[in-house]
Amino acid sequence: MKILLLGEYSNVHATLAEGLKALGHTVTVASNGDFWKNYPADISLKRTPGKLGGAKLIMKVLALTPKFTGYDVVQLINPMFMELKAERLFRVYDFLKKHNKTVVLGAFGMDWYWVKTCSSDMPLRYSDFNIGTQLRTNADAVKERKDWLGTAKERLNRKIAAECGGIVAGLYEYWICYKDTFKDKTTFIPFPIKPQDAQPRKKDGRLKLFIGINKSRSEYKGTDIMLKAAKDVAAKHPERVELQVAESVPFAVYEKMMDDSDVILDQLYSYTPAMNALLAMSKGIICVGGGEDENYDIINEGELRPIINVTPTYQSVYDNLERLVLMPDGDIMKLKHESMEYVKRHHDYIKVAKQYADFYHGILSK
Repeated sequence: MKILLLGEYSNVHATLAEGLKALGHTVTVASNGDFWKNYPADISLKRTPGKLGGAKLIMKVLALTPKFTGYDVVQLINPMFMELKAERLFRVYDFLKKHNKTVVLGAFGMDWYWVKTCSSDMPLRYSDFNIGTQLRTNADAVKERKDWLGTAKERLNRKIAAECGGIVAGLYEYWICYKDTFKDKTTFIPFPIKPQDAQPRKKDGRLKLFIGINKSRSEYKGTDIMLKAAKDVAAKHPERVELQVAESVPFAVYEKMMDDSDVILDQLYSYTPAMNALLAMSKGIICVGGGEDENYDIINEGELRPIINVTPTYQSVYDNLERLVLMPDGDIMKLKHESMEYVKRHHDYIKVAKQYADFYHGILSK
């Protein structure tokens, strides 16, 4: 098949492209590299800063239109698949739909179905937008609701979801938001990760905890609570714990700090490990974050339980971290090996690419 992967989120499309190419497919990735993360792309769609940035990107897209035609599958990373206003993307989407065999929508992150479902139906016990039946009122949650509800972004998302050939969700949470409305064309496929061949890092003395902080998103993702709990555990057990904090650093620096750790704290309000946590787990780093039963059920994993699951409270994070800190070294190494096995078993980029190829073939055969 000839496949265009349009847009990027945390290296999902770049990694998927490698897997699909290994299976013999012709794949083009067109993206902005996920902003500052600068993931690889065959066609760069970076937007230059300033007021003229949008106009320049529109001109670039117009010049590139011949390169966006003739594909068997065009997969969009998100309804907002380019750094343009939603009003502009209607025409881009219509062009892609007209000049290619099918369009697939990725349910990989922030979109109207995610915001609306978690803010109104609330099928999840907790999420970016709710705790139980209570709406979260932090600034980011309020902003995202304002951005997506009753706006051009909502209209674009609903149009693409209704018209596209298929919808693929990368996490249990996103699958929940699409499966009932589009049950005949929505599927769940795990995120693709390139497994590591190396052995996990051996714990040398103190247990090294690692947390990445994005100041502008700390409250939204729960890293404010996780950081406080980690600091308190480290203060109580200074002879057993070392805490590393990466605050809005370039990805290369971030990954180097991650590699020198035993445990990563990631996304308090998630049911499941996403790309950042999965990358860490592939290196034999234990994830403290989302590991609810629903995560294991959707991938039919009845044996491995490598994720230290926490609920979105300070006490849950503190108690689970302290339990981990006091755990014997042998049990720590067991969790490290199980983390690597979990990624190999469910997220290996070749296995995942095969699931995507089967999904694409199913759409094209209709």
